[in-house]
Amino acid sequence: MFSLLNMSSAIDPGDLTARATIRNAALRLFAERGPDAVTVREIATQAGVSPALVLHHFGSKDGLRAEVDAFAAHAFDAILEAMPTEELAELLTGGSTRGSLAEAFARGFPPGSPLPAYLRRLLLTNDPAGAALFGRWYAATRRLLDMLVEMGVARPSEDPDVRAAFFLVNDLALIVLRNQIAVAIGADPLTPAGMDRWAREAGIVYAEGAFRAPQKE
Repeated sequence: MFSLLNMSSAIDPGDLTARATIRNAALRLFAERGPDAVTVREIATQAGVSPALVLHHFGSKDGLRAEVDAFAAHAFDAILEAMPTEELAELLTGGSTRGSLAEAFARGFPPGSPLPAYLRRLLLTNDPAGAALFGRWYAATRRLLDMLVEMGVARPSEDPDVRAAFFLVNDLALIVLRNQIAVAIGADPLTPAGMDRWAREAGIVYAEGAFRAPQKE
């Protein structure tokens, strides 16, 4: 569900070690331009350290990228435990969690966070780290849907695999198409105001449906 993207982790501004500073600088540059387009020297300049110190901590740019991927994956995987199933059930049935969901999104994506853009690159470039994340999130979404069906909150599906993928893709659209959605609706969907609008309408569609059967004459 779109609530699975309730990211509660971001770059920790209190982690001021040289290693974390270099990793955070690399994350921002990788998110902006892609890892292949960024040099060790540029990362060092961004971090305010020497290229030699970057290599001392990570061995190579590939080693640094592996740590950035691991850091981002840990941050994103934290969403799987961010919201109890009971709250998800309330959300899907038009309950009162829409506001808290929007607030959680806002906390997970503070202004200027490079994590959404980095995830977008991982997914769109078919990066192995992005593929692994998608696989884990898909499996979690599938399990969650099974739980909600057992709870009587979600209707059983003839093809639960497709339904799980459908919900997950809707979630990820907020990340992959963030800029385009912002232009279309006049609000960044990953801000409290934009997420509130998105969650309100999506909740109605999920709980009530968007179409009516044609009237028979």
